[in-house]
Parts: sequence; structure tokens; C-alpha cells
Amino acid sequence: MRGKFITLEGGEGVGKSTQLAALAAALTARGMKVVTTREPGGTEGAEAIRRLLLEGGADRWNSASEALLFAAARGDHVAKLIEPALSRGDWVLCDRFVDSTRAYQGGGGGMADADILTLHRIGSGGLLPDRTLLLQLSGDIAANRLRARDGDRPDRMGAKPAAYHARLAARFAELAAAEPERWRVVDANGDAKSVTHHLLAALADLLPC
Repeated sequence: MRGKFITLEGGEGVGKSTQLAALAAALTARGMKVVTTREPGGTEGAEAIRRLLLEGGADRWNSASEALLFAAARGDHVAKLIEPALSRGDWVLCDRFVDSTRAYQGGGGGMADADILTLHRIGSGGLLPDRTLLLQLSGDIAANRLRARDGDRPDRMGAKPAAYHARLAARFAELAAAEPERWRVVDANGDAKSVTHHLLAALADLLPC
């Protein structure tokens, strides 16, 4: 039986990495074999592209260049890690996937959604998650978390202006509203354990009986 592909999405500082680890532990405790990964990254080639994307000044790449690089990294990631794991029957939990490109380079950077999805179809066969979990967090809390995490040296995405982050938050909400069968929106303002509980509840229909 093919495994399930679950992605966590949201803006900077919403707690995706923390919740990915907690969710993986909870699913493993229930007997599922779980693979955790991230984008950009997950494979040697994709991690090399990650460094190109996240290092340097905020204006190092324009939105189209970013989208091309993300699509290349994602194609390698899907072919070498995600699809083989799903074919084995594993659950794959991924910190970001194509919806982040749709929000960041689309909503934030102005690229057409159709162009992003065309790149995704060419590079990754159009693979979409079985469930996408959108973590939503108030802007002030997210900003405080980013400062605590990065200090005065944010990566390229974290260094983009507040207006950019407002646009991508709005785009994430639009994507979730457009595909309610795939997306679940989770309030990430509570404590970590309660957020994990809500994430598990959002997967209840996919879990084995």
C-alpha cells in the first residue's frame, strides 16, 4: 500500500520544524514508518541548491529565478527520496513543498500560479500531498520567534520586507480556501503540545483504524 505524503506549510517562524518532529514522533508511536524531510533540501543535490537560495542578499535572485531553482531542487527530492519512500508504504512528512513556491514566489513575488504549476509538472510530475497542514500564527509572535532564532542574521527569505510576508500569508490562506479537501488550517498560537494535538486531529481521516 502506498504511503501518505503530508506537508507542513506557513510563513517564517510559525513552528513547522518543531511540529514536524513532534508529529513524526506521534505517528511513529502509532506504528507508522515515517520519513521526515524538508524543502528546499532532502537530497544531496537539493541541499546544494538550498544553499544557493538561502544565502546572500534578499535581492540575489528574482522570483522567476527562485522558482526555477526550487523546481530543480524539488524534482531531485521527489525522484530520489519522496517517491521511493511512498512506494515502500512510508509516511513522508515534509517541511514545505510546492505550495510554498506558490505562496512565496507567487503571492510574495508576483509569479503566475499557472507558471509555477507548469514547472512543478515538468520537474516533479505534478505530485501533490495527501494532506497539507497550514500553520497560522500572529505576525508579532512569528517576528519574535524569528528574532530569537536568527538574531540579526536572517536568511534571504526571513530578510524580505514585512509587506512581502503579508502577501504570502494572504496567499497561503487563499490556497487553503481553494482546496479544502487537501488543506487543513491549524492555529499555531497555542503551546507546542496543543498544536501537535490539533495536527493529529487534522490527519484523523487518513490514519489507519
